[in-house]
Amino acid sequence: MKSEQQYIDLFTRFEDTINKHSTALLNTPRRQAFEDFRRMGFPSRKVERYKYTDISAAFAPDFGLNLNRLDIPVNPYEVFICDVPNLSTSLYFVVNDSFCNKVQPSATLPEGVIVCSLAEAADKYPDRLAPYYSKLAHTEEDALNALNTMLAQDGLFIYVPRNIVVERTIQVVNILRADVNLMANRRVLIVLEQGAQARILLCDHATDDRDFLTTQVIETYVGENARLELYELEETHARNRRFSNLYLQQAAYSNVLLNTTTLTGGMTRNRTDVLLNGEGAETNLYGCVIADGCQHVDNNTLIDHRVPHCTSNELYKYVLDERAVGAFAGRILVRPDAQHTVSTENNANLCATPEAHMYTQPMLEIYADDVKCSHGSTVGQLNEQALFYMQQRGIEPAEARMLLKFAFVGQVLDSIAMEALRDRLHYLVEKRFRGELHKCEGCKLRK
Repeated sequence: MKSEQQYIDLFTRFEDTINKHSTALLNTPRRQAFEDFRRMGFPSRKVERYKYTDISAAFAPDFGLNLNRLDIPVNPYEVFICDVPNLSTSLYFVVNDSFCNKVQPSATLPEGVIVCSLAEAADKYPDRLAPYYSKLAHTEEDALNALNTMLAQDGLFIYVPRNIVVERTIQVVNILRADVNLMANRRVLIVLEQGAQARILLCDHATDDRDFLTTQVIETYVGENARLELYELEETHARNRRFSNLYLQQAAYSNVLLNTTTLTGGMTRNRTDVLLNGEGAETNLYGCVIADGCQHVDNNTLIDHRVPHCTSNELYKYVLDERAVGAFAGRILVRPDAQHTVSTENNANLCATPEAHMYTQPMLEIYADDVKCSHGSTVGQLNEQALFYMQQRGIEPAEARMLLKFAFVGQVLDSIAMEALRDRLHYLVEKRFRGELHKCEGCKLRK
């Protein structure tokens, strides 16, 4: 039996249960998503955007799902601390794929700003949700979008009204917790209206030694002259499989910084699609991957320049140790009307052992004639001369290797605009290279 068949059978049998424990707004595209998924099935490695990850094999095991939305017996505000020193945040939690509203954060957000579950938003703010939900993540062209849309029953909604500036960082901690092997289907919708500004930090953690499978779809709308900083940090474990599709649409003169850091995990595949729909829009896309053991990390990006006078900068860096496998495929598309585009794309990779493998595919597709675009990629090992030089000056070999790895990813970490978060990630990355990042300090769940 093909691996997609179990999900087809599951939906056929439990469609009424899924709908019953969700909302009409989320249910509306569900049947069409199912038909799209049944038609496509999981993509094979012959599909260009999935050539480096075996999706069918990753979804083949039988995972449990919480279709009846049973309450998870944990209050994360009391037992989970994901703290960044000197970074004052408005803290929220998503447990598996359910927004946690047991205790609300003490921080007060500006008037009109909404952070809540999709189910609550569909009930209280349907006019702010309906124009956006499932409009960027097309189910007819990506099987993972279709699977997530047909199974997701709740998620996270972040809305910032016109010209509102959210000074305090919005931090969302995604916790995977279960007593059995579990599949979670998480949905996130972020909307910044014209002139709005916000910083959002999404942290992924797995607190139990179980097999987890996560699908996540993030749809992000950034209005005219709006500014968004969006940071994603994964600190899970080797038994976690994470598949995340992020879609970003930018209006004129908007400015977006996206930074994705993978510190620990099992199998990770991140798809990021950026649509530059308004003149003067700028996007800065950064990624940092640190992988060892048998980790597999695949980042696939598309930056679509649709109109003139837009700017994009993209930089991804990987450090692969032991038998880790990394993949990067980045495509810059400049359409015929997108004159005066400025775009750079770079992927630099460090394979610290002969057994580590890296696949890299930077791509430029240009249909305009007045542009400035460049792309490049490198794959190499640690500089033996630099190691020898450092050892001559009394630095132990292991310390020298750690320092060179740390320096290699420094450019990506330094792109983080928030000083407190930047310092914290410098600290965590150093611990990761030293093999000391087993759990977050202060986390009662993982002691």
